[in-house]
Amino acid sequence: MKLWEIAHARTGDKGNIANIVLVVYDKTHFELVREKVTAEKVKQWFHQLVKGNVVRYELPQLGAFNFVLYEALAGGVTSSTALDKHGKSLSSFLLDMDL
Repeated sequence: MKLWEIAHARTGDKGNIANIVLVVYDKTHFELVREKVTAEKVKQWFHQLVKGNVVRYELPQLGAFNFVLYEALAGGVTSSTALDKHGKSLSSFLLDMDL
């Protein structure tokens, strides 16, 4: 099963930090995502892009997780030569993770 089958995501950025909010469609899937989508697994999933730490914050009342990816945008919007300087496609890439 792919993560996109049970959740959706949005990405934001600030400097060289990307922020991905992952929200389950049905709160009954919250525990499955809590178990399978850890900060360590997200760090491994983005291993070629994220040079810093990944921190996960849980929002069970919303059925959501907030992942903060440090050193994730090749220096940030003003200095990166990456095609996706804001990291908006990172949420789509995360949703392709197998559970």
